[in-house]
Parts: sequence; C-alpha cells; structure tokens
Amino acid sequence: MIANYTEKGWQLITQRSHGLLAAQICAQWHHRHRPRFWIETLIATAEHDDVFNELENKNLIDANGAPLNFKATTFEKDKSQRLIDMAQTKCAYIALLQSRHLHFVHGKDPDAQTFLKRLRKSERNWLKTAGTTPDEVDHSYQLLEFCDAFSLLLCQQLIQPEGRRIQIGTGPDQRSYDLFQNGNQLHVSPWPFQENRFEISYESRTLSQLSFSSSKALKSAIQKADTNTHRLNISKP
Repeated sequence: MIANYTEKGWQLITQRSHGLLAAQICAQWHHRHRPRFWIETLIATAEHDDVFNELENKNLIDANGAPLNFKATTFEKDKSQRLIDMAQTKCAYIALLQSRHLHFVHGKDPDAQTFLKRLRKSERNWLKTAGTTPDEVDHSYQLLEFCDAFSLLLCQQLIQPEGRRIQIGTGPDQRSYDLFQNGNQLHVSPWPFQENRFEISYESRTLSQLSFSSSKALKSAIQKADTNTHRLNISKP
C-alpha cells in the first residue's frame, strides 16, 4: 500500500487502486504511438500490482505498528509467482510484461535471482506464443513503467508547489516528461496524450489511528474507513 502521513493521520492508497490509476493514464496515450499489443499493454498496466491485496496480505505493519509503505516491501516468491500465474493464463504478452516488471522491481535483490532466472527461460516460449520480439515487449513495458511512475507521483502527493516541475520519467519514445501544476490543472510536458484534457481518479482511506497491534487490526480499520475519491484534471500546457 501507499502510506502518506498527514495531519489527519495515515492516508492509505491500495496497490490495486494505484494500478488502476496507472491504467487510466495509459488509456490516454496518443493513438499514433500505442504499441501493437495495445489492449494487452493496458491490461498489464492495470494489473501489475494486483497480487498486493491489502485485505489478503498477512504483513501490513512495520516494527512500530505503522502501515507498511510499499517502499519497505521486499521480494516475496509466492506473490511474484501468483502474478505470473495470473498473467500467463490470460495471455503470453501480458506474462512478458509482468516478467519485465518483476525484473525492474527485484532485479537487484539477491533473494530473487533464482526466480528471475527461471522467468528469463520462460520468456523464450512466451515470445514465440505471442509472436513478438524482445524489443517490442521492451517498448510496451517502457509505457507501463512510465504510467506506473506517474501514478506513484500522484498517489504519494509529490506534486510540487508554485508551478515547479518534477520529472515523471522517460517514456517509450526515450523523451523525458515533467509534471507541474497551475491552479487546479496538472500539466505534462511534452504532451504525449491523445486528448488535450482529461480527468483521472483514485481512492484513498484516512485512518486517524497511527499504530496498530497487528495486521488484522489494520485490515479491520481499512474496511471500516470511509473511501475518498480524488479527481485530477490533466491538461496540455
């Protein structure tokens, strides 16, 4: 989960809500620059964090009883395998994208190396099944990664004040993109989307309690908390 400490308590955004926001951003990508496997790329973007279901996971708090922020999580073989299992039973191209994501997230984790090596072998069969190339998959994954980074910036409340720019990242066209705010409008430069203006949204829950005795107690608090919808307007500068 994404845990933001605020004056009202913990603002929590689930991983699945963040993934949906990433897909909303991806869905706006300019038609001329969409990958050949467009629907598969969009679905993989929406589902890239689906194994992190806060109402199912066992470890949700840190040593102090605070909600465990996503940055503090480490490689978990069972979750990674489940993500791949779900992907490859949908289609080989989505499995390739989710494999790329696991390599991106856990590529430097010593505990993940055996698992990732096995994934690289599986990718050979998935490439044949999908009728694609590593370069084509890389291009799609660069779009997924860009939308993932954009969504995380928004969910972590990292928009800079006074119109200052923050880098989103590099897109599949190898260009660097910035995010900045003017009034109630958020702008992306250069502009990579089909429409000149669109709305996106994500949900959060705010908990006034700062620490919890167990993950079960946190789950209960999440289920009882009111859900807030955040709507954001993105427009061409």
